[in-house]
Amino acid sequence: MKKIHVKVGGNMEQEASQAFIDAWHRAEKGDEFIERHIAFESWETLTKVMTGKRLALLGYVRHHEVTSIRALSIALARDYSNVHADVQALINAGLLENKGQLRTRCERIETSIVL
Repeated sequence: MKKIHVKVGGNMEQEASQAFIDAWHRAEKGDEFIERHIAFESWETLTKVMTGKRLALLGYVRHHEVTSIRALSIALARDYSNVHADVQALINAGLLENKGQLRTRCERIETSIVL
């Protein structure tokens, strides 16, 4: 299962450094793993990127072959320009790829929020 870890708040620089060191140690032991970490400064920043419609879009892409944004907008019964904006935001956040077809590499998004 491929996971994306989303972290909200906290000391992002320190935690990114620790995540790198942990990954390095696992690689030295020969562990094979694929994981991605995405950090947001605050809850507000996260909710600007991850809306309900964008989460539904990711779920659809996860389970269907999507060859174009137009095809995705038709499948989701949504306006093309809104879907296009959502796709761009998710690509910029590292949650979606567009390499000939739209796809996401994750099956699960785990979120941690520092109070």
